Amino acid sequence: MTTKHDHDAYIAAAPEQFRAMLGRLRAQLSRALPDAEEVIKYDMPGFQIKETIIAGYAAFSKQCGLYVDPSAIAAHADEIASLKLKATKTGVTFSVSKPITDELVEKLAVSSRRGKGF
Repeated sequence: MTTKHDHDAYIAAAPEQFRAMLGRLRAQLSRALPDAEEVIKYDMPGFQIKETIIAGYAAFSKQCGLYVDPSAIAAHADEIASLKLKATKTGVTFSVSKPITDELVEKLAVSSRRGKGF
């Protein structure tokens, strides 16, 4: 994908099968982090408070990712595993066939905010 300067442009440039999912994820993060500012950093859309990225997301050719503080991933590892999603130290990947739940997005965003000290 080419570099985009805002969330709308990023989502519009994402693979078509992920656009609706990314739009929903953006809305969920916005609700969970109402005082966070939408930004593009490292060519990825994210939400930041002050100068700290609380959550970010990305689309790839076969999956999407939600990136948060490592403490959030650790705190919700069982739920991530129960949904059969893959996780790294700082992210969870999901797809149209294995979506991330609204509840998990909110939990991860709130935990990440807490993990970042806000």
